[in-house]
Amino acid sequence: MRIRTMIVGLLMLAAPALAHEFWIDPDRFTVESGGEIVAAIRVGETLKGSSYSYVPPNFKRFDIVMNGTVTPVDGRAGDRPALTMVAPDDGLAVIVHVTKDYTLTYREWDKFVNFTEHKDFEEVLAEHAERGLPQQGFRERYSRHAKSLIAVAGGQGADSEVGLETEIVALANPYTDDVSDGLPVRVLYQGAPRPDVQVELFARDPEGTVTVTLHRTDADGVARLPVEPGWMYLADHVVMRPLVAESETDPVWESLWASLTFGVGIP
Repeated sequence: MRIRTMIVGLLMLAAPALAHEFWIDPDRFTVESGGEIVAAIRVGETLKGSSYSYVPPNFKRFDIVMNGTVTPVDGRAGDRPALTMVAPDDGLAVIVHVTKDYTLTYREWDKFVNFTEHKDFEEVLAEHAERGLPQQGFRERYSRHAKSLIAVAGGQGADSEVGLETEIVALANPYTDDVSDGLPVRVLYQGAPRPDVQVELFARDPEGTVTVTLHRTDADGVARLPVEPGWMYLADHVVMRPLVAESETDPVWESLWASLTFGVGIP
């Protein structure tokens, strides 16, 4: 059973990136002092997707960051959900997960076009043509850079940059701060703010209905996301950058997917 679980996880992670989000899905967004943090790692669309197992070869980083301390997530290969661990402290826990690099091959040009249009970097299409790249059979490398905010014993504290190649940083605490005017988040790439880029927000209400809205960052790389108490949220942003291929089989593009999940007053 454990071997089968690990194989399923490998197959899901190796699926084409396209518009499939990757996110950390906690069992609860608020945990009592000394309680367990339980979270699945999911791939899917509109907050629906199967979880995959704790498989160390599949990730570069899996940590809980709290009060300035980084605690590696401890698990056994094949564990699902991927994270079941006693909260290391009280305060705001930031779960961090970075996958290894994966590659996919585009055999249909329309899929690449739809992806670039959906994630709002249509300039990539012009650059693709300028570089003389083919419309079929080219490869993309991709990786996922996920974070999730969990309140432990009240959740006092703040999110901060944790050193990912790209990441979304909450500029307010959704569990302790007044976010009635929205939750401000900053999008970073290599530590620098990304102005005028798209942030996709998936919101699930207490009845389970999911809505999707698009937002843009300002000159400081900040977007203000509308939130409601009792809802669960996934914020998503993608960086697309060119790669220099040394052979015909090397990837010519790389996508870096940043995600942030959080709740607002969710038990």
